[in-house]
Order: sequence, then structure tokens, then C-alpha cells
Amino acid sequence: MTERKAGYFLYHSIGQYPGKEADLSDAMAELASVWSAPDDQQWSYMLGKRAEFIDLWRQLIEASEGSVTTCENVTQGVHMLTTSLPADLLRGRKVLVAADCFPSNHFLLSRLQERFGFELKTVHPRQGADWVADEDMIAEWDRDIALALITWVSSTTSHKTDLEALVSHGRTMGSLIGVDITQAAGLLPFSVLEPQIDFAVSTSLKWMCGAPGAGMLYVRPDLIGDCRPELRGWFSQDNPFNWDIGAFEYAPDIRRFDNGTPAILPAAATVPALKWHAQTDRVALLHHNRLLCDILIDGLDDLGVGLLSPRDRAKRGGSLMLDLTTTEAAAKMLADLNRAGYSADTRGATLRLSPGVQTTEEATRALLDVFAGAHALS
Repeated sequence: MTERKAGYFLYHSIGQYPGKEADLSDAMAELASVWSAPDDQQWSYMLGKRAEFIDLWRQLIEASEGSVTTCENVTQGVHMLTTSLPADLLRGRKVLVAADCFPSNHFLLSRLQERFGFELKTVHPRQGADWVADEDMIAEWDRDIALALITWVSSTTSHKTDLEALVSHGRTMGSLIGVDITQAAGLLPFSVLEPQIDFAVSTSLKWMCGAPGAGMLYVRPDLIGDCRPELRGWFSQDNPFNWDIGAFEYAPDIRRFDNGTPAILPAAATVPALKWHAQTDRVALLHHNRLLCDILIDGLDDLGVGLLSPRDRAKRGGSLMLDLTTTEAAAKMLADLNRAGYSADTRGATLRLSPGVQTTEEATRALLDVFAGAHALS
């Protein structure tokens, strides 16, 4: 049986890195000590951890100061932005998404269209295709599109969109453009400036190796002033300690998207992972992923296993999605992998494999032996 860390292929779900358990344990022990002390130092410590979380994210995506804040998850971040826009921006117009977006975002937007009076335009894959083609998104993207939410990398196929082409077209259409970067943040290079987008959302899970509940919302500084978040509270103000209930005024920067007392614990729990990531050789990290994916593709091709992800590295995130034909076959293959010491998951008939920093080349080649044994018995 392979050592579990070496056979970890779940970076599309919960990322791991060397020393994570010790780092997280130390961070939580320190937090417990500060929070439990009979003094008045708790809030300066906790708010400092949140600020550290924000700064580490900001540096990763090349965002300016005052343009990034926390949220619980991607869905909440999209809701915060969408519901803050001027009332006449969306009404009577369209919001564009791809059918292979993260389903939670689609669930949200399909509900918001009833309230805000826009039409949700969903672009589907062509018949026989596994992902939505960029050219089909562009074909549906006309001047009626008030806002487009682009999924940078699909969680179902690992297809990576051509952001430059999509954003360039969107600019000519006068649309607001947001990007869900969750499935590749921390693995593939990303900047909110090239191409320039209006907002971005992500969790701190997956390749970022952080904790659940530690979401990130970026909003372009020039757009922030036009936004009036409906969920507002004392932290939405420039001075949170203004107690005059008749004198509320939004903060001039991203802080206006804050509301009540922020949920700091997920951010504090994620800071160690973000600090590890900031010190990591990201070029080497991506090279390692590409090497292991190439090994898998070559071996699985020899076994006749169907690949749902793009073969071209430039068009793919860090995951490989495999078509095992039936839900039963996928479940059986996953059980075989688990018994052999591998961590992966399934979505129906699709098996998902994402090799990361702890996954070894030796374990990757041995995983192919598990597949070969399963095929020999079938």
C-alpha cells in the first residue's frame, strides 16, 4: 500500500502541503491562547490575522491595497457583488455564465434573476463536447450582457478558458466581468490586472491548501465606489466605531463589502497555508503537476481510459477527469484506489485526479498499476 501523502490526488478538493498539520496546530494553539487570555488583546490579534490573510491573497493576485476582502465562500462573494450593483445595471438585461460553471453559482444567479429582473443566459457545451467552448461564449456575448461570470477552470473537466480572449471581447461589449478562480488559484499564474477584470472570487481550499470558510472577494477599485452592498453593518464604515445610527456612510474602499463582525477564524486558520504558498517555488510546483499529469495521461491512454480533460497543457488546469462510463465502475475504481492507499473522488461516472506538491512520481506510476489490475479483471 502506498503512503497516503504520496498518493494524494485531491488537490481539486482539499489541498495538503508538507508540515500542514503542525502549522495549523501551532496557529490554532496560539489563537486559543490569545482568545482565552483575561486581557484586552484579542481583537488586535484577530484583526491582524485577517489583515494578514487579505494581504497574502492580494499579493498572489496582484491586487491593490483596499480591493480585497474576506467572504465565506465563492457563492457568497458573487452574491455580495451582484446585489451591490446599481439597480438599473442588471434590470432588463442579461447575465452570462457557462453551463460548466460551479453549480452553486448557477443556483444563486438563477434565483437572483427573478428579483433583479435580468435574464440568466447559460451557454452549454456543443453536442458531444465535454466543456463550453470559448468561441461559443463569445458568440452569445453581445451588448445585452450586463455581467459575465467566467469560470477560469472547470471543476468537471479541468478545461481552462482563454481569459484574454473572453475579457477582450467583453470589454468591447461594455460588460462587467467577474472570474471564479477557485479551481486553479495557487497553481496557475493569475493577475487581476492582466487581463484587467472587474471582480474575482475564490476559496482558500484546493491548491491554496487553506481552510473552509476562508473565501476571497476582489473588486476593481474604480468599481467599488458604484457599489452599495445591501448586507451592511458596522464594519462597512470607514470608522467601524461610529455609533450614530443616523450617520452611516460606506467605507471608500473594499471594506464597504464587510458587514457585521467578520468571521476571522477561517482566515486565521488559513494564514499558515498562504504563508507556505508565498514561499514556494510556484514554477516548480506547476512543473511537478504537469509531469505527473503527463505520466497519467500516457498510462491511461495505453489502458483505453477515456479522458474528459484537455490534453493540451495550455488549455487545462491541474486536474484530470476520467470517463469510467458508469457510476458503478467509477465507484469500484475509487474503492480499489482507496484500498491501495490513494485519495481521489468521483462525480457520477467521472473519476477526478489532481496531483500536487505531496504527490510523488513513484506513487503516480503505481496508481497506473492499480488501473491496469482493475482492467485485467474486468
